[in-house]
Amino acid sequence: MANKHGNLSIDSDNIFPVIKKWLYSDHDIFYRELISNGCDAITKLKKLDMMGEYELPADYKPMIKVEVSPENKTITITDNGLGMTADEVEEYINQIAFSGATDFISKYKDKTNEDQIIGHFGLGFYSAFMVADTVDIDTLSYQAGATPVHWECDGGTEFDMADGDMQEVGTKITLHVNEDCLKFCNEYEAKEVIKKYCAFMPYEIYVGKYQTTDTEVVKEEEVLTTDEVVEKIEPKEEDKKDADGNPKEPEQKVRIKKRPELVNDTHPLWTKNAKDCTKEEYLEFYRKVFHDYKEPLFWIHLNMDYPFNLKGILYFPKINMEYESIEGKIKLYNNQVFIADNIKEVIPEYLMLLKGVIDCPDLPLNVSRSALQNDGFVTKISEFISKKIADKLSGMCKTDKEEYEKCWDDIAPFIKFGCLKDDKFCEKMTDYILFKNLDGNYMTLPECLEVKPIDPDNEENAVDENGEKVEAEVVDEAEKDNEVSEETEEAKEKVIYYVTDEKQQSQYINMFKQAKMDAVYLTERIDQPFVQQLESKNEGIKFSRIDADLTDVFKTKTSKKAQEEYDSKAESISKKMKKALKKDKLTVKIEKLKNKKVSSVLTVSEDARRMQDMMQMYASSGMDMGMFGNEGETLVLNANHPLVAYIMEHEDGDHTQMICEQLYDLAQLQNAPLAPEAMTKFIARSNEIMMLLTK
Repeated sequence: MANKHGNLSIDSDNIFPVIKKWLYSDHDIFYRELISNGCDAITKLKKLDMMGEYELPADYKPMIKVEVSPENKTITITDNGLGMTADEVEEYINQIAFSGATDFISKYKDKTNEDQIIGHFGLGFYSAFMVADTVDIDTLSYQAGATPVHWECDGGTEFDMADGDMQEVGTKITLHVNEDCLKFCNEYEAKEVIKKYCAFMPYEIYVGKYQTTDTEVVKEEEVLTTDEVVEKIEPKEEDKKDADGNPKEPEQKVRIKKRPELVNDTHPLWTKNAKDCTKEEYLEFYRKVFHDYKEPLFWIHLNMDYPFNLKGILYFPKINMEYESIEGKIKLYNNQVFIADNIKEVIPEYLMLLKGVIDCPDLPLNVSRSALQNDGFVTKISEFISKKIADKLSGMCKTDKEEYEKCWDDIAPFIKFGCLKDDKFCEKMTDYILFKNLDGNYMTLPECLEVKPIDPDNEENAVDENGEKVEAEVVDEAEKDNEVSEETEEAKEKVIYYVTDEKQQSQYINMFKQAKMDAVYLTERIDQPFVQQLESKNEGIKFSRIDADLTDVFKTKTSKKAQEEYDSKAESISKKMKKALKKDKLTVKIEKLKNKKVSSVLTVSEDARRMQDMMQMYASSGMDMGMFGNEGETLVLNANHPLVAYIMEHEDGDHTQMICEQLYDLAQLQNAPLAPEAMTKFIARSNEIMMLLTK
């Protein structure tokens, strides 16, 4: 072929600012693009062999070799794919943005699967000019009688193309690296970058130094035909004898020129069927890819062919919420080619704690393959992943609840967040949300609803604080017949009681346990909006905090006449307490509680407290909302307690007001910490009360 000199042809329909530094944001990505091109060339050659249009040599081993030379300032990338003729170089290289992959797929669309071809844009080759002043191509086509071609360009619009001297079918690209990017000629830097982008490409990739003088020692039987033996190493005298001093045949070793290192795994775990993978393989893959040596909670193997092609493995990591970032890492691949970390459009926001890999050849990538194009297809992938997560979790809960319970505390905040963000996810997960009860056992929502509340009319099993059976107060039958029995809407609702602070609400927890009632722990900030959502989506279910009210279960039956007397006393005491505490909206009740050691209990209705929480959340700075506010606050005084009996007997006594204030603060402390000023008064008052004991 005669020497040819000409100008590059720019395809006007595909004009992009793609040359040199504008093509990609990360310069090291040229390794990915050029190696991907090599993989495509090998894939095409193998397909031609499968279709009978070419016969591969019997000893053919597909591979890509990367040689770096800091001394020569060059990087050479060689593949043994199908190569190119002069006409193909003219078509695929000289015409920018003409994709060889696209052309090949179009030509063989009835005989091949396009998903196995990596490149689709025809721009990847030009990433070489981000780091090189000059790029050479030497190539020899698989076609019979083909002439090798040599092409070179200095990054401008001019090129030189002539006959080459390539001896084997394939392509060799040589980059003459510019001064600013010489780090890419370093062997260790090259290996790190290639492992980052190409760790799972489908053909073996070897990286080494060009014409290296470095050597390594291997056993003689381990020498490969491709190894260059430098010298034979004579064994030392001590190696010729065993531990007892008897003669033995020593291992024969030789020194060879350092072999290029294999840097990729051509069959990553996600490409296999889940049934063929062991637990040890999943854990080893997790450690290798994410460098996390804490064992993940569990994992999900994705494998889908329709309506889109997607494979991958997602891990739920073990996270120390107090000390570690909860951000996960999802590595996105396209035909085993690394694209990016954490492309958030693919993974629902509430699952961003996950670590894993997703390989989806159908993803609509932009021209640099570094981001997704805006496409509804991406939403479908996100929905599919969400569904698979829900299926995995619900399946665990059904078939291996013990293991599911072990994971629950770690994943609960994210699952609840998912229920708030995604109605479909919530619908699938509602029956598999776990609640830990007062005994430390985990229950699903249906199981919580199956727990039968204590019948207040049946005190057979009621016990006091000492574990002794509580005897019901005798009630006059005539008075009992006159009591009005009303079935309220609240009674019709299935109420689930919950605890938000185990220490602060310990008094209520004890009362519940003594009454053989149950409650669940909801101690995270996300639990409040979460339970409201459950209520809105499940008619007839009501969540009520353990201190929201005192049901009849905690009270001893009293006659109508006795209760009227208590109500009367409560009204007069209420006036004194409102004045002393400066709380005009405080409601005071006197009830006979079964637990005689409880003097006072403060309750705030569930609806009122939720409203106050909402107001505090949105209140402008400077507004004093108080811990509870006044709305819905009820102080229940236990008529069975001596202090309450005292103030009922001595409403105008010298110490009555002080005791009333103390009873309120004691009740308040069971719900929440006192404000600084209130705490100061409480301590001073406590000291004053104790001083009375010395008189």
